[in-house]
Amino acid sequence: MKFYLQIILAIAVIFLTACQTSENSLKSQTKPTPSGQAHKIVTLDQNFKIAIGQTIYVPIYSEIYHHNRQEIFNLAATLSIRNTDVTNPIIITSVRYYDSNGKLIEQYLEKPIQLDALASTEFFVNRNDSRGGVGANFIVEWVSSTIISEPIVEAVMIGTDFQQGISFISPGKVIKMYKK
Repeated sequence: MKFYLQIILAIAVIFLTACQTSENSLKSQTKPTPSGQAHKIVTLDQNFKIAIGQTIYVPIYSEIYHHNRQEIFNLAATLSIRNTDVTNPIIITSVRYYDSNGKLIEQYLEKPIQLDALASTEFFVNRNDSRGGVGANFIVEWVSSTIISEPIVEAVMIGTDFQQGISFISPGKVIKMYKK
């Protein structure tokens, strides 16, 4: 029994170390994302004409209650943005993380990035980062100069402790639409 607990603890340490490394690599656009992708930083000048764009609200659960709300279970969260258009890129102009009170915690992009056709990117909230609370959220903004297929924006939350694990997804909801 002790052997199994040691293995589980070793896996948990490796998982948490990987999560912390991923979080650090996402704070700078000059470094690749955890999937190894480096995205092209773009500048939107006055000549850029927006044909379509959206502001998307994505619920994030960095912690949830259990045992009759007597204990908190921390979760790691991965925000995934997937360009579903088969030929055209999208420009992600903003990725902001807010807490349960609507206070801005972190702005993940300093400058807009281009997400090529069928490409995806992710932004990570470490399991130990409980600043967001139960009602945290991301606001994602994107635009395109041509009419394209809308991206899929969702979050995956996961947490494990010993033999207990939980994971679920949280889809984004369009709260503002820009269309030519």
